[in-house]
Formats: sequence, structure tokens, C-alpha cells
Amino acid sequence: MINKLKMNRREAMAAMTSSLVALSTTSRAGDNSVSSIVDNHDKRLKQAVDAQVTDTWSRWCGAGPDKWGLYHCRSAGRLLRDGAAAFFHPESRFHKSQLLFERMELAAGFLLRSQSQDGNIDLVTTNFNSPPDTAFVVHDVATAATLAQLYRHQELLSLLKGLLDRAGYGMAKGGIHTPNHRWVVGAALAQIYELIPDKRYVHRIDQWLAEGIDIDEEGQFIERSTTVYNAVSNNALVVMAHKLKRPELLEPVRKNLNAMAFLLHPTGEVVTEISRRQDLNTQGTMARYWFCLRYMAVRDQNGLYASMLRFVEPDHIRLSALMEYPELQKALPTPTPLPDHYEKQYPLSNVTRIRRGKTSLTIIQKRNSRWLSLHHGRAVVNAVRFASAFFGKGQFVPEFFEKRNGEFHFRQELQAPYYQPITDSKLHPVHRNNWSALAHKRRKTEINRMTYETKIQERSDGLDIVVSASGTDNVPLALEINLRKGGELKGVVASPHIDEAFLLKSGYAEYRMGPDVIRFGPGQYEHAYTQVRGAHDKLPGPSVYVTGYTPFRYTLKFHLL
Repeated sequence: MINKLKMNRREAMAAMTSSLVALSTTSRAGDNSVSSIVDNHDKRLKQAVDAQVTDTWSRWCGAGPDKWGLYHCRSAGRLLRDGAAAFFHPESRFHKSQLLFERMELAAGFLLRSQSQDGNIDLVTTNFNSPPDTAFVVHDVATAATLAQLYRHQELLSLLKGLLDRAGYGMAKGGIHTPNHRWVVGAALAQIYELIPDKRYVHRIDQWLAEGIDIDEEGQFIERSTTVYNAVSNNALVVMAHKLKRPELLEPVRKNLNAMAFLLHPTGEVVTEISRRQDLNTQGTMARYWFCLRYMAVRDQNGLYASMLRFVEPDHIRLSALMEYPELQKALPTPTPLPDHYEKQYPLSNVTRIRRGKTSLTIIQKRNSRWLSLHHGRAVVNAVRFASAFFGKGQFVPEFFEKRNGEFHFRQELQAPYYQPITDSKLHPVHRNNWSALAHKRRKTEINRMTYETKIQERSDGLDIVVSASGTDNVPLALEINLRKGGELKGVVASPHIDEAFLLKSGYAEYRMGPDVIRFGPGQYEHAYTQVRGAHDKLPGPSVYVTGYTPFRYTLKFHLL
């Protein structure tokens, strides 16, 4: 391993420049040459520099605004990180730029003014005097300081060390409030420890690690955040393993990356239906995994990780990381094909994943109204849902699930009674006029019942989804097929009442995204009451509806073309 702290500047520059060339052959598409990487980096840096407030009278001097006009410490930290990389890289247009150095001074000044007495900073959208949000900023600032030390630029190093020392003090005693913050703080302290070898930092890291790393048998961290906090945890563990020379911390990273190979759609989009955080049911990629993927692909010579990188390179290559970790610059192993034909059940995550080439199914087994999503290349059915107007609580949310005879079966049972007057003469006064407290005392009559059942059957060219609802007659029901926005939709009639709602009155609908087509139907139309009382809100994007009354039995056929 290259010893960055002892390497002189000429040796470091030669190693960096020569080894970056190896990146040019590692991606499926795009230009990974050193000149392209630096050029893309410089374009992003210029945008940040142009947005930076330079008025020394402004309280925001040194930071840049977000789309809401808020000024974050993260913007100043990233300017320092990216600015340092450009300042030291010989091919950057900002190489040794005095103007850039002055902008980095402004960014550092903003961060120093933003630190609390504890050494922490605020995340102005939600967290204040926050040790974990300080850690996220430290990740960038410490990288800038590490590059300054590597290239022996004492002025920049001195500018940043005081800031990092104060932040280290805050994180070494401060708390956290989400699981991934333990590793985020640990990584930041490891970065500072490499620059300022204070044993308090390692002691705090060990306190967090003593709790055990929160990864389950299915390779998911406890937050199951497949596009955000899985990657945050992986990246932080890699940093700690590298800086502290603790390779055992890489084992959970391997476990998660191996699991993620089965949570990818054909386009490289990530399955998000299992998340417990803000990326639930969102559209996202492996972009945040770039650092841990490349580090582990090179270290382990793992062709599977190399294949996963093709979805994120070259767009998400980070120049500062390549300079701080020369290992990333080495050639990747020969890619190993990603799994694309499998069926895997994940009981802990409550999901079944199926891949059949360019077709990808995610089945949520229980307690979720979005119990199926379907990707066929770029054509995406976000969800299939249904609800009836059964007493304002008729959204189908499966309670029971099993796979039987090669089919996936779901079931839910509902009931809705009417209530008789209370005849208890000894009713306690505190319960009078309290409907909720008295409900269990009332006799139930006219009990209405509803049983929902669905099953999913695979065909060689698609799927059959059988939907039934029975128990109470004449209840209006609407089946929703929600599609990803941006496709071309044919064979349907626009609803006169709701935007982006369409009725499939007869025949088959055709939904096209680029070269990929999904046909579905047949049509059934008995009413236009699509947003029935008690149904969950319509999903964003176009939704196609089939409607009817109970007793209801219908087979929705998907043909994948």
C-alpha cells in the first residue's frame, strides 16, 4: 500500500497520474480517462465556486445556497474537498490557483463560524448542534486536509486542523440519533485521528463498534435504505477499516454488496420497496456506493462488484477519493455477470425478488398496499393496488401471504359492524360521552364482512394477477395499475374527474417506455368511482383503473413485449 504521509509530492503525483489511466477501460460506457475525470470534476467545482457567497459582510460568506435559499455547512465542506483536489492536481484548470485558495479560505471561515461551543454544526433543515451532521461535513474537510498533508501544503493544513480538532472534540463526546450515525461518526473520527493522533477518537470509535454492526442475515443494515444509508454505512466502514487498519470491518460491507446484486433492476435501478427511510418507493441508483464498490472490487478482485460499477462510472467517480486512496486507481478485475435469473425470498425484509432477464418483479408479502411492482426494461409498473368502498376502510393491505403450487397468494379479511345502545345501568360516569371507551361494551349487529384474495402466476411471456373480493355485495371496487411517468400510454380513456387517471373500458392498454412495452388488460368498466372512500391516495404518475362491484373476480394479464 502506498504510504501517503511519507510519500513526497513528486512520487505521489507520478503514482496518481499513471494509475488513473487504468480507469479508462473499466466501465461499460463513457470516458474514464484522467483528463475526462478532471474535466468533469472542474465543471462541478466551478458551479460551486460561482454559487459561493463572497460578500465578507454576509453571515453566509463562504457557503452556497440550496434550491430553497438555505446555506448549509455541507456546501462549504464539499468546496474544500473538491477545491483541494483541483488545487493539487496538475491537470486541473484550478491547479495552484490563488483565487481558488482564497475561496477555500472563505469556506473554512464559514465552517469555523458555524461551529458551536461543542465543536458541532447545524443541519439547518432539521438537526442542530449535531455531532452526526458534523461528521458528514468532516468527511469532506478531512479529505481536504489529508490532501494538504500529502502535498505538504502547510498553509491549507493549518487552516483546517483547528476546525477538525474542535469537531473531533464534539464527536468524541456527542450523541447520535439514527443507526448509521455510529459509523458516520466513527469514520470522521478515524479521518481526524490520521491527522491528529488523539486516543480519545479511537476510544469513541470503539465504544460505538462495541454495540455490534447492525447487519442482518439477508445483508441489510437495520435501516434497509438501499439507495442512501446502506451506502453511507458501507463507505464509513471502509474508511474506518482503511484508516485504522482493521480489515475485519470490511466483512459487513461484503455482505451488503453481495445482497445488493439481487436488488437491482435490469437498468441498474435499485429496489427501494424494503427501505425504512426516506428512499422508500423512490427511484434511485447505486451512485452512493461508488467508493465502497471500487475499493472492494480492487481489494478483493471481485468481478461482481466490478460489474455493479458499470452502472455508476464514470459519472460518479470522485477525484478527491482517487487522490486520497491510490488503491482506487488500480485496474478492476474481469467483470462477473450479475445474476439475472432467480427467485429469492427475504423473510426479514418481507419481500420476494424475481428476475427473468430484462424482467424484474418485487413482491411485498404483507402489510403494504403496494404489494407488487414490475420492471420490464425501462417500462415500469410502480404498483398494482385495489380498494373497495367498504365502510371507508377497504384498501387491500395483505395480512396473509404464502407461496403455494408455484403461485403467490395474498389474503385479507375485513369486518364492519353496527353498534347497539349500552344497557349497563352501572356505567361509570367517566365513560359517558366517550365513544371510544364504550365501543368494546356495545353489542355488535348487522356485521358486514369482506374477504380479499389475490394470486400472482408467472407465465412465459408475462403475469396473471387474479383479484377477488366477496362477502358483502354491491360494493364499488377499483383496481389501480400505476405506471412510471414519462411513458407512452394507449388504449385508455382519461377520467373526467382526476388528473393522470385513466379508465380501461375494453381491450388492452399498451404502455411503452423506449423500446420496452407492457400490454395489460382486459378492460372492465362499471363506474368511474376510482378514488373510492377509504382508499389510499392516488399514486403519482399515470394510473389506469379497472372498476366493478362485489362480488368481484377478475384476472389482470400482463404481456411483456
